[in-house]
Amino acid sequence: MDYFPIFTKLEGRHCLVIGAGEVATRKIELLLQAMAQVIVIAPEVCSTIQSLALHHSNLKIIQKSYDSSFLTNVYLVIAATNNREVNQQVYQDAEQHKIFANVVDTPELCSFITPAIVDRAPITIAISSGGKAPVLARLIRGKLESMIPAAYGKLGKLAEKFRERVKQTLKTGTERKNFWEDIFEGATAEAVFANKDTEAEQQLTQLLNQYKFKTQSTPGEVYLIGAGPGDPDLLTFKALRLMQKADIVVYDRLVSKSILNLVRRDAQKLYVGKQRAKHCVPQGDINKKLIEFAQQGKRVVRLKGGDPYIFGRGGEEAQALVKAGISFQVIPGITSAAGASTFCGIPLTHRDYAQSVTFATGHLKNGTVDLNWQALAQTNNTLVIYMGLTGLKTITKELIAHGLKSKTSVAVIQNATRFAQKVAIGSLETIVKDVKQKQIESPAIIIIGDVVKMYNELNKETLDLEWKVASA
Repeated sequence: MDYFPIFTKLEGRHCLVIGAGEVATRKIELLLQAMAQVIVIAPEVCSTIQSLALHHSNLKIIQKSYDSSFLTNVYLVIAATNNREVNQQVYQDAEQHKIFANVVDTPELCSFITPAIVDRAPITIAISSGGKAPVLARLIRGKLESMIPAAYGKLGKLAEKFRERVKQTLKTGTERKNFWEDIFEGATAEAVFANKDTEAEQQLTQLLNQYKFKTQSTPGEVYLIGAGPGDPDLLTFKALRLMQKADIVVYDRLVSKSILNLVRRDAQKLYVGKQRAKHCVPQGDINKKLIEFAQQGKRVVRLKGGDPYIFGRGGEEAQALVKAGISFQVIPGITSAAGASTFCGIPLTHRDYAQSVTFATGHLKNGTVDLNWQALAQTNNTLVIYMGLTGLKTITKELIAHGLKSKTSVAVIQNATRFAQKVAIGSLETIVKDVKQKQIESPAIIIIGDVVKMYNELNKETLDLEWKVASA
């Protein structure tokens, strides 16, 4: 994050604009909308700004050249001249006086920047590229303008009108959050969008009364969400929606930072990461925490890599929730096998190579790699092994011993679908050495079978990605 996003109150504050041309005009108009006391300094002033001064008592024009003395008692300053030396001086003076400064179209001379804005007062959406791609920020603003109806402003004003009443009626933050989510996602919002303001207020009041008489012992709900292999674009719509409703998020180490950033900002986040021989929180304790949080009336997201029911222990957690009488939902995620193989151009099944696919874990509950090797060592089949990197030497040895050819193709993929994805390609007899050469580490998934031969044919994008990572 190059800039910390912040909204500041400018009403009644003195804001200085150096320059009085077309660019300065746009900044002045925004400052006036925010009810700032605007002072414009420039030897020459364009007719548009002169006209603005006639209609706004809080706009003052001083037709002089810039001098640092103008920065006295100023809250922020914007330099919008075509003179680089003047702009540089304004920035240096502002830094010395510890005043926020913005030199238009010169990010290196800015302690603050002005974003592209979607105005749905009292709702304001700001989009920034950190000064690196302002045109892109404006294009994104255009997309949001078309997606967010102007009536959202009316919805915001309705919330403002009832805010104190809701605060007095519902005593906890969780109750209030859940109430407003029901308002903004339900019939009340639809009534506002249809210009049925009286009906909207009646529905809001009715729902508030229902919430008032809810018992404090009403349990919450748990969402077992599959976060997929790491790329946030692979999340389902439902997963994203429920992540935005969470009071508490319980997550493990396979959840990427970019996905965790999509969770509601004020949600409590609890890390319970597990890796081989290093259990941060035992599974039994995780089950207990999910139950305890739900019994407190909270909406709990259990966020786990891949799919909850494929080597994700989601089944164990669901059993515990059922036993405790806790309501829950399971939201599937793209399992790592599908994500890794697809992003590497390796189809898990193909009529010429494999007519079936088998998923197995290389890390059993007792910590061994004692698998049913006879069942796994099948021809015309793709074998995908999760959590098998530590036992890779044993896996390859046993599969060869139980009938697979030593030349059988193998792919080991680290951080599948992420920018840091790495791939090692080899055979059962070489893959241990190949993995070491490529410095592959966990989390990694192993794909064994003739479909891996298609890697070089179908994985051009993966090869490009690896080259970019290596060059970075």
